[in-house]
Amino acid sequence: MVRRTAALMGVILVTSRSFSDGDLDLVERAAQAGHRILRGPAHHDLDELRSLLHGADAWIAGTGAVTEEHLAAAPKLKVVARYGVGTESVDLAAARDRGIPVTNTPGANADAVADHAVGLMLAALRFVPDGDRRVRAGDWSVRRGRELGAATVGIVGFGRIGQGVAARLRGFGPRVLAADPFLPDDVVRARGAEPVALDDLFHRADVITLHAPGGQRLVDAERLADMRPGTVLVNTARGDLIDEASVARALHDGILACYAADTLDGDTAAHDSPLLAPELADRVIVTPHLGAQTTQAVDNMGSLSLADVIAVLSGAEPAHPVPDASIPVPVPDPVPVPVPVPEETR
Repeated sequence: MVRRTAALMGVILVTSRSFSDGDLDLVERAAQAGHRILRGPAHHDLDELRSLLHGADAWIAGTGAVTEEHLAAAPKLKVVARYGVGTESVDLAAARDRGIPVTNTPGANADAVADHAVGLMLAALRFVPDGDRRVRAGDWSVRRGRELGAATVGIVGFGRIGQGVAARLRGFGPRVLAADPFLPDDVVRARGAEPVALDDLFHRADVITLHAPGGQRLVDAERLADMRPGTVLVNTARGDLIDEASVARALHDGILACYAADTLDGDTAAHDSPLLAPELADRVIVTPHLGAQTTQAVDNMGSLSLADVIAVLSGAEPAHPVPDASIPVPVPDPVPVPVPVPEETR
């Protein structure tokens, strides 16, 4: 083993609950590189984090906010590694102004989230959670569902996760639409979907799955009014993409048949969401932000974030820097789809 001196020891603050909770011992990997892991609260409360940030050389951050105030409390901080893909919770401008690079883990959880999105589609179309509740209550009555292969599925955001969803849908055989302003039409077609404008997708699809960055509102009352009655809406991205009050009304009115999501706006603090109303329990499916929680995804996110931290602390460039937020940079999947897309349409 390479001997390390105390001067080389770096303190890596980790505020992701699942870091090193998979098959890989990333705490030991950090120690082998001469660094110490220090755990902090996932909610990023500044009062609780202040003393930990003061001595941190690096921060592997979960989904909580990383604000200018957090960065000001960390005079030694050399890098923020976002444990995941989305960076809307990070004040990128403040980090840039302080010369602190921000990294993320693109593609690390793409397969896990794509699996979960398709699982939620099936659960919604076939009333799986509601059927389980009914049987446990002694009610064996049947609700007739719909087949995924007979649907038109619209994918909003056709990056790694959206493309993964399209690949998984091939075996079911639905018509697949995709809206993504950063990808050329020929790339969308080559990767298994028909390119369409966003409004067109919302108007035509029977099932809509959201895979866009947070920090924007994609589903509001106006857009819901243009949807087909009985649409299934799936959201494994961010809770703030939808107007929850408008979605709840659309469920009551029958515009939406089901809303299936992996989070709500406010995440674990969303206890008063209108979507959790008891009368909507048969039309709303919510999972506790577990889309990325597979052993493989946890290992991937942890490995990539730790590798970037170690690189920066050793004076090297990180492999996955986040670009300036003011410059939209698409990151398409470089791997072509091996199965040709049939030319016929349904």
